[in-house]
Amino acid sequence: MATEIILPKFGFTLEESQLVAWLVQEGDTVETGDPIAEVTTDKVNMEVEATADGILAGLRYQEGDMVPVTAVLATILAPGETLPQKTAPAITPVAARIAEAEGIDVRQIQGSGPGGRITRKDVEAKPEALPAPTPAAPVLSNGRSKIQATPAARRLAAEHELSLKTVLGSGPDGRIQQKDVAEAIANKADIVPAAKLPEPETAAFTRHTFSNMRRTIAHNMQQSKLNAPHVPFQIDVEMTAVLQLTDQANELMHKGEKVVTVTAVLAKMVAWTLLRHPLVNSHIGDGEWLQFNEVNLGIAVALPDGLIVPVVQQANRKGIEMLSAEIRDVAKRARENKLRPADLQNGTFTISNLGMFGVDRFAAIINPPQVGILAVGQTSRRFVPNANDQPVLRPICTFTLSVDHRLVDGAVAAQFLADLRRVVEQPALLSL
Repeated sequence: MATEIILPKFGFTLEESQLVAWLVQEGDTVETGDPIAEVTTDKVNMEVEATADGILAGLRYQEGDMVPVTAVLATILAPGETLPQKTAPAITPVAARIAEAEGIDVRQIQGSGPGGRITRKDVEAKPEALPAPTPAAPVLSNGRSKIQATPAARRLAAEHELSLKTVLGSGPDGRIQQKDVAEAIANKADIVPAAKLPEPETAAFTRHTFSNMRRTIAHNMQQSKLNAPHVPFQIDVEMTAVLQLTDQANELMHKGEKVVTVTAVLAKMVAWTLLRHPLVNSHIGDGEWLQFNEVNLGIAVALPDGLIVPVVQQANRKGIEMLSAEIRDVAKRARENKLRPADLQNGTFTISNLGMFGVDRFAAIINPPQVGILAVGQTSRRFVPNANDQPVLRPICTFTLSVDHRLVDGAVAAQFLADLRRVVEQPALLSL
C-alpha cells in the first residue's frame, strides 16, 4: 500500500520549512526510520524520516523550495505499485506565486521537476503569459464565498480590525496565513515591505535575499512586537559576588581555566528568581496563560547569519557546574548547526547576554509565547556611593527585563528584578 510522507510540524507556530536536500533519490529503496530529506525549520536543520518500507517515488518538491507543513513530500510504494494518476499538475509554491502574478495558465506548462512537477524555471521559461483560470472560491449555504485562512490568521486580523478580503494568501491554494495578515497590517501602517523596496537611483548597492533563518527571525520578531505590548524595566547590579563566585568555581574545579561563565552563574540565579515569581515564567495565549513549575531557560546564541535560542531544560534543578556544561554544549552545537528539535522547545524564559560584545544596556524582544526576557549588558567599573556616601569603584552591570504587559504588570516586574539583584549580590541565598 502506498504511503505518503508529509512534512512534520516541528514547532507549534511553524507554517512552512525549506527543503535543503534530498538524502535519497527517486526509485531508491528505503526502510522505516531512514532519513530521506533535510529541511530547515525554526532556525535549525532537521531530517524527515521514512514512515514505511518500500520504494521512494513521486518527489513533489525540489531543493530550495518552501514546503507548507503537512504537505506531501513524496510517496513510498510497495514493490509493483505505481503512483496514482494526478488530476491537476503538481507545482511548487514559488512557481505557483509567479504564475499567479504573471497570469500564466499552469495547465499548459510541462513540468521538468520530479514526477513532472512544475518548477519556477518552467514558469519563467514560458514565452508568453497565458490567461490563468480564476479559481472559484468555496461557497457557503448563504451564497457567500468562504475565505480560506488559518485560525491564527483570523485571530490576528480580528484583533487589528482587518478584512481578510484585502489580504493575499501565500499558503496552499491561496490560503491566508498569519504572516500574510501581519504583512497586510504593516502595509496598512504605511510600512514599506521588503518585497516592495523602491529601486535606488544609484547603482552603489547590493541586493540580498533573506535566508530562511533571517526570514524566521524577522517574522517571529514582527509578530512579537505586534501582539505583545513590551514594557522594559532596568536596574544596575553590583557584580562583585558573581565575579568572585565564577573565579572560585574555575579555580577549584578547572585549575583556573575559564570554563564556568558569568552567563551560567546568572542562569542559576534567574531560575531561582523565576520560581519566586512564577507569573514571569509563563506562556500567554488567546485569553489564557500557562504558568510553569519548572524553568526551561532559553539562552540566546549569536550566529553569523542570525540568532538562535536553545533551551536548557529544568534549569532550576541544576547546579552552576552542570548549567555551565549544558550552555557550552548547546552553544557549540548551535554554531555547528547540530541542534535537535528538543533543544529549541518548551522554553519558559530567555536570557540574552551581549556584554561580551561591549554593549552597556539594551532591551530585547520577547520570544513568544513567553512573557519575559532578560537582557544583560557588559560589566564595567563605575563609581557608586558606599554606606557612608563615599564614591567607591565597583563592577556594575545593567539588567533590562522586558515583559508582556498583557500578563505581567509593572509591580510584578519590579519585584522580580529586586529579588534578582538580591541573589546576584548575595549568592548564598541560592542555598536557602
